[in-house]
Amino acid sequence: MSITSPLVNAAPTQERILVIYTGGTIGMQPKVNGLTPGENFQERMADALSQLPLLHQHALPAYDVLSYASLIDSSAATPLTWQQIAQDIATRLATYRGFVVIHGTDTLSWTASSLAYQLQGIDRPVVLTGSMHPLETVNSDAIDNLHGALRFAASTELQEVAIYFSNRLLRGSRAIKQHTEALDAFISPSYPCIGERVGDDFIYYPSRGLGLQQRGAPRFELSDYQAVSNGNVIRLALWPGISPWQLDALLGDSRVKGALLQLWGAGNIPSNPALLDVIANASGEGKLLAAVSQCPQGSIHLGAYAAGYGLAEAGLLSGDDMTPEAAFTKLVHLLAQPLSMEDQRQRFLTSLVGER
Repeated sequence: MSITSPLVNAAPTQERILVIYTGGTIGMQPKVNGLTPGENFQERMADALSQLPLLHQHALPAYDVLSYASLIDSSAATPLTWQQIAQDIATRLATYRGFVVIHGTDTLSWTASSLAYQLQGIDRPVVLTGSMHPLETVNSDAIDNLHGALRFAASTELQEVAIYFSNRLLRGSRAIKQHTEALDAFISPSYPCIGERVGDDFIYYPSRGLGLQQRGAPRFELSDYQAVSNGNVIRLALWPGISPWQLDALLGDSRVKGALLQLWGAGNIPSNPALLDVIANASGEGKLLAAVSQCPQGSIHLGAYAAGYGLAEAGLLSGDDMTPEAAFTKLVHLLAQPLSMEDQRQRFLTSLVGER
């Protein structure tokens, strides 16, 4: 990894933004086998931003670029990727006023959720962004997304992990990717946007942010994710006709330490007592089990319907209105820490970073 500074951005380090380039569509270039993460991103980014109107260029903060040695498509990201980004931000916290993470869109919301848990109480902006089209593509959305991410990363009010995409600033632990092609690919289904671009202005809504709720020094939780990086936490969406042996094949595996189940509606499963037995047995073995709805909006209420009766008693934790990304990365984060089962369960049910 190396940090480079555009020559035009001369300013003291403490007034600068650090841009962390991990790969993704935004920096990709065509190769024989398809689009591949490209090199020299700092130069290409500077060239792209020079296409902005002069008024917008002058409003940009000074920045440095940290390019990872191994650039990836975000589909290759793992919990260890999330850990590396968090550590790179934490070790440079006193050096920069804010951070922009350039990331592929496919798992961008997963990384944002994980960073929110690892960087709890952060007192400056961490803004993730990317694009649906490569930087050099005609009419690409990349330039506008970089512009907005840099502007919000320089905010003195924003004090949390967020995603800037298509003129909207979303809480990182509340966002999901909901479209494979549209420029406004990200939404926040259960929480309003915390900022947005209106004309030439970038407006932050402090009443919706975490800054007003956080006090004291950052309380980072930079746990070692190695112990949960080999498929130890699983995600399973129920389907009509699911059998107990199928559920047990996953939950009963000794390598599994936690699982996120995506149930129907408000938290329903087929009326088969053997399914409840599988969940209860897994929970009884000390596995951390949680549930969210397959519906993109709304909360689950375990036991509200007869079809969900007994799930809480079997040890399944309610994910309330959390996104699958926020719930899954929270399980990973909690299981990576030396917490008792009781503490893990209680912390899952507690809102740590405005995720529920």
